[in-house]
Amino acid sequence: MRLRVSSGSRRGFSPRLCRAACSLLAAAGLIVGTLLLTAVAQAQDMEPRSYSNAPIGLNFLIGGYGYTRGGLAFDSSLAVTNPQLTTSSAVLAYGRVLDFFGQSAKFNIIVPYTELSGSAAFAGEVLRRDVSGFADPVFKLSVNLYGAPALTLREFAAYEQDLIIGASLRVSPPLGQYDDSKAVNLGSNRWSFKPELGLSKALGPWTLEGTAAATLFTDNKDFFNGNRRSQEALYSLEGHLIHSFSGGIWASLDATYFAGGRSTLNGTLGSDLQQNWRFGATLAFPVTVHHSIKLYGSSGVSARTGNNFDLLGLAWQYRWGAGL
Repeated sequence: MRLRVSSGSRRGFSPRLCRAACSLLAAAGLIVGTLLLTAVAQAQDMEPRSYSNAPIGLNFLIGGYGYTRGGLAFDSSLAVTNPQLTTSSAVLAYGRVLDFFGQSAKFNIIVPYTELSGSAAFAGEVLRRDVSGFADPVFKLSVNLYGAPALTLREFAAYEQDLIIGASLRVSPPLGQYDDSKAVNLGSNRWSFKPELGLSKALGPWTLEGTAAATLFTDNKDFFNGNRRSQEALYSLEGHLIHSFSGGIWASLDATYFAGGRSTLNGTLGSDLQQNWRFGATLAFPVTVHHSIKLYGSSGVSARTGNNFDLLGLAWQYRWGAGL
């Protein structure tokens, strides 16, 4: 395994560059976190290492698969009961590490393709749905405001994380498959915006992370046979306990709580206030300097509404650029 450190020359790993590569591999999950959950359940996602540092100019290409079972995973405010839904999702994503006024930043694009099948009760009626197609894509810009300066690969070799403070904005346009004659869809037929603040504190091999966010929605003006549906902001808190092992392997215990999101249908306020908990775990390990694999899972353990579901997924990630 060799690392390119300058144009036109190649060298074996020096101890310093080996440390840089291992640090880079330990940060391999920073780009998309649990990307399938991000794509299909944007208010309920859990993303460990979303504010980790990495060398400027590094690119990520991600291919993944995720399986969910249980409650509705696409529109978290639908007042469904007795959900018996399964989804199989393939995701393609791209990310790049940027220099943002001297601090590191990341830009991600996530495009999911999903098959959904099953039934759920909505407004007293049991609805059956079998559909496949593209769900709404996700665009995300994350900026580290403190503690994660913009670094080249050589500079990154000497970097050690302490406290990182960051912020992000995620935007999801209504480009997924949508049928206004169906209550359950892959696309949401509305925009969503999720501003977020995050903290990451390294304590030896351990890292503690926490985020606070609000997901804002535009109205769906063509919901289920021409109705107009709006939704209040959905607020979320997220936490991760991460342990880094030798060789770039890391594991994380993940949790999130979200509340709010009450909906209004044609001016009538619904009784669908959300107060939900999810717990999960993530394991990431390198295959080479350029390739890594991530396994993850999560489950809803408490939900006021019928949108709990279980998730299992895996992702392959390829890295290039920044001198790799």
